[in-house]
Amino acid sequence: MVERTAAKLGWSRRDVLRATCAGLTLLVTPLARAGAAPNLMAVRVWPAADYTRITLEYDQTLKFSHLMLKEPDRLVVDLEGVEFNSVLQSLPDKINAADPQIRLIRAGRFKPGVVRIVIDLKGEVTPQVFSLAPVGSYGHRLVLDLYPDNPPDPLLALIERHGQLQQNDVLGRKPAAGDIARLVTVAIDPGHGGEDPGAVGHGGSLEKDVTLAIARRLKARIDATPNMRAVLTRDGDYFIPLQQRVAKARRVQADLFVSVHADAFVKPTARGSSVFVLSENGASSTAARWLASKENAADLIGGVNLGVKDPHLARTLLDLSQTATLNDSLKLARAVLGEIGDINDLHKGHVEQAGFAVLKAPDIPSILVETAFISNPEEEKRLTDERYQDRMADALLGGMRRYFAQNPPLGKSKMAELSPRFR
Repeated sequence: MVERTAAKLGWSRRDVLRATCAGLTLLVTPLARAGAAPNLMAVRVWPAADYTRITLEYDQTLKFSHLMLKEPDRLVVDLEGVEFNSVLQSLPDKINAADPQIRLIRAGRFKPGVVRIVIDLKGEVTPQVFSLAPVGSYGHRLVLDLYPDNPPDPLLALIERHGQLQQNDVLGRKPAAGDIARLVTVAIDPGHGGEDPGAVGHGGSLEKDVTLAIARRLKARIDATPNMRAVLTRDGDYFIPLQQRVAKARRVQADLFVSVHADAFVKPTARGSSVFVLSENGASSTAARWLASKENAADLIGGVNLGVKDPHLARTLLDLSQTATLNDSLKLARAVLGEIGDINDLHKGHVEQAGFAVLKAPDIPSILVETAFISNPEEEKRLTDERYQDRMADALLGGMRRYFAQNPPLGKSKMAELSPRFR
């Protein structure tokens, strides 16, 4: 029977033997791995002022336990059924002295079949320790998130950072021609970060790096503009969940929310810049729906602890039912689209709409800007060119100024104004 099948396929006896061996290998390999210990493949550390994340990536489910110790503050994590290998041995070298949360870290064999990780902390933290199932290019992950018990207040930090603004910015004196009527705050959201690289260009450029570079340039320009100031949802290479990006913008009482991206499409020929606002009634195109679904999956890739329910976040993520906010988002989007059309082709000549989770602030005009397609080789080169990044930042600021010229900002809570004690 085997010989008849081989003859039909035109295979030699050697081909048949090779195929048979390959099939046996596929059957045997899972059985051989079933009794093997989990293999630690990578360790990554992402320090930030908001929190520090440590990620252990392994090839199968891992049993673990953890506890907090005092005097000094330490987090202890025990990994069961693993061997101490070179990956764990490299862990101490991955801690930077400037890490806001971690003083030092060490790992070693605690007892037969158990590896212990001890993290010496710089202060009191509330840890979140959780596992993530494989997704994308990642295998199983054990995540250690270290949240400081006294986190930095983004509004207070913003006030202190901008305490030297001119007095007319604070007191609301009559601005010069062309200036904005009162001090306004813009939340700039560089897409992706940390565990979530975003889209990857053909030349290896990462979306998370491009978005942060453009966002920093935009922030510098906004801060240099009379009666304007900016805050970044992230100012480094670390992951911020989508809900927390929105919550951070609301905590600083932002007047605008601008999410910066440089995404990819299935075809490398896709090109041009786009501006999106939230849709209440479905996406404006199939591509917009695909893109929103891809962006909303960032939490799966970046890694969010679904076991923690933050009531504050739940309150902020209301459905966008305020028609006025959506109308303002559309006005802002049109103004920005008009400016970036002068420096790059437009993917569509109109503002698009889709269900982006990051645009769901109920009271802040919010837009998402696709600065170009990083999946297009020509546009990837532009996105990594500092001159293009500067021009994009100029265009985004130009669109905001055009929006405010036609829609003067209303009064706001005194909490968002600069306190005299910081002048």
